[in-house]
Amino acid sequence: MLRLLYLTTLVVCCFPLVPGLAGVVFTAIGFLPVLDLNQPGLSGWFSLWSWPGVSHSLALTLTSGVIASFLALLLTFITLQAWWGSRGWQRVEQLLSPLLAMPHVAFAIGFSLLFTPSGWFFRVIAAISGQDEPLGWSMIQDNAGIGLTLALALKETPFLLLMSISVLHQMKVDKMLAVSGSLGYSRGAGWLKVILPIWLRRMRFPVFAVLAYSLSVVDVAMILGPSSPPTFAVLVWQWFNDPDLSLLPRAAMGALVLFALCLMVLMLYRLLEQFCIDRWQTWQFSGAKMFHIPGKQIFRLITVVSLSTMPILAIWSFALRWSFPDLWPSRLSLRFWLQEVMQLWELASNSLILALISATTAILLSVACLEYRDRYHRSLPRLVIATPMLIPQLSILFGIQISIYMLPGAWHVPATIWAHVLFAFPYVYLALDGPWQSYDGRLTQTAVSLGKSRWQAWWMVKFPLLLPAILLAWAVGASVSLAQYLPTQLLGAGRIMTLTTEAVSLASGEDRRVSALYGLLQALLPFLFFAFSIAVSRFADPFNQTRRLLSIKASLYDFVSKKPDYKH
Repeated sequence: MLRLLYLTTLVVCCFPLVPGLAGVVFTAIGFLPVLDLNQPGLSGWFSLWSWPGVSHSLALTLTSGVIASFLALLLTFITLQAWWGSRGWQRVEQLLSPLLAMPHVAFAIGFSLLFTPSGWFFRVIAAISGQDEPLGWSMIQDNAGIGLTLALALKETPFLLLMSISVLHQMKVDKMLAVSGSLGYSRGAGWLKVILPIWLRRMRFPVFAVLAYSLSVVDVAMILGPSSPPTFAVLVWQWFNDPDLSLLPRAAMGALVLFALCLMVLMLYRLLEQFCIDRWQTWQFSGAKMFHIPGKQIFRLITVVSLSTMPILAIWSFALRWSFPDLWPSRLSLRFWLQEVMQLWELASNSLILALISATTAILLSVACLEYRDRYHRSLPRLVIATPMLIPQLSILFGIQISIYMLPGAWHVPATIWAHVLFAFPYVYLALDGPWQSYDGRLTQTAVSLGKSRWQAWWMVKFPLLLPAILLAWAVGASVSLAQYLPTQLLGAGRIMTLTTEAVSLASGEDRRVSALYGLLQALLPFLFFAFSIAVSRFADPFNQTRRLLSIKASLYDFVSKKPDYKH
């Protein structure tokens, strides 16, 4: 059974990359027989670079993506060194669930309603300063991409914090800090000179994922990023939606350029990490031993800004009239809820079905791979597992779309589910990898020695202990599925509509109330998954503990009361 699931994982999560890249490469060189493009050439390459503003678009993508990723990494490290091991760390872990549950699109809509010139943040400033007119400057859709950069950094920080938890538990930070403290280093110096080098090396793949996402994001960039020109990923997406199909080679070439850009940035980061940690080691043992790195207030600020987007979305969804600089709407109404209720029910149903199927399938495949690794000491290379996270979605989805359209029949529903599983699996696997490595295998050996089969030992001992981690990973997989925009749009062929696809299309409209309504509902669905996982974990923990104790007592009783066989 484990072997079958392991092979299924290879097919589901690795096989699509081959037709994805092959399809986009053949289209980029102008070979697409379906559209009578039978003569390969470089027309797409020349058409790409002749587009006005493409160089500025690439530069904007590089600056916003790289700065946002490094800012998120910096905020994560500052938060860890300030809160880890303190009384408030448990509170930080509890806040990660709502922060992670907020989808990128819903966060982007709330962020835009918070920081537009007439947003609630500037309404507070206007009320304090006595101004009556909105500011003429905005960091939403600004030409420098400041709002996009800040939003990406704030949104990716909780993900890096979650990935850091299992890493720091494996590092045994407390003992390392105790040793560095005995050598005269302060807590801040110990974190910077001892913890940081090891933490950075083990956080390589999560940082790669954040870099790749920030460079290739489309939905958030459409809402918060500049529009003249947009980021390069949005520009490529616009080319894909061009009604003139003869221009598809330009879009495919743009997807390849985006892939090459991400690969180049990841390689540069790897070289920078190797240089700073392995080559240039002077900073790790020289310099001051006593200094303090602040961080507690920074995490509080991140939490306040992130969680304040929810009430802003809720208020705007009921606001009928809200003039500047009023802090509260002058008129409230259920008009927009009643107007959209039927369509919202259908969209929410589609989103929930996709999330349930994708998250559950990703959990089964991840658990099977981890169990296969523990039993046979073989596993998929982490690079292969993280590949869907590291490749821009545009660079493979278009090729998969071309390959699926060549098959007879309608495949848009299974293809969309397949794509959701493809992109949810790496996050689920990484979320379970740390707890699986931390599990003490001697507990299973003890259960087997007491007469339990391997399956009974797994079900009665290992599974209850890892149930909270499994449920959390399941909620993470569901939230990843709920946030998918490009896979649903491209492979769903416009026939599968979800809250995410509608929220993105409405976010660029002029009616803030409708976009806030869709963003609010899109944000509430992941909260339901995380709330369910937390509730089940707390309910099942005492029950499972009692069941394990009774089972162990029964096994010990059978073992002790069993009469010896003197014939042997």
